[in-house]
Amino acid sequence: MTERKPPGVDVESWVDKQIREATERGDFSDLPGFGKPLPDDTAPYDELWWVKGKMHREGIAPVLPPALALRKEAEDALEAVGRATSEAEVRRIAAGINEKIAEAVRRPPAGPPLRLVPLDADELVRQWRSRRDAP
Repeated sequence: MTERKPPGVDVESWVDKQIREATERGDFSDLPGFGKPLPDDTAPYDELWWVKGKMHREGIAPVLPPALALRKEAEDALEAVGRATSEAEVRRIAAGINEKIAEAVRRPPAGPPLRLVPLDADELVRQWRSRRDAP
């Protein structure tokens, strides 16, 4: 669209004519995302939307510093305890994450402070039982 608007022609009608002619030529038919629904616009605004989109398109997983990755793993372990089907499984999950926490306490990883303490397996079992026995 390098041509200029002719004098005396309404801007809106000139633009509409350009769009109609481009549509007739098929200029819009091979655009990426053609025929696909628009993304959800009800989500809250995220300033890094383009970074996250690029990472998703490139298949890049976000990389956390080791200390934050261990915190996330501890949170995931607590969620796994909630889904556990036996006391032995609860203790196994707690033992696995406690081993990693103990190693990180001995040799602190790079990044922000760890601020994690080993999980109390007996307390986790007690909480697991109370949730399981609750009506």
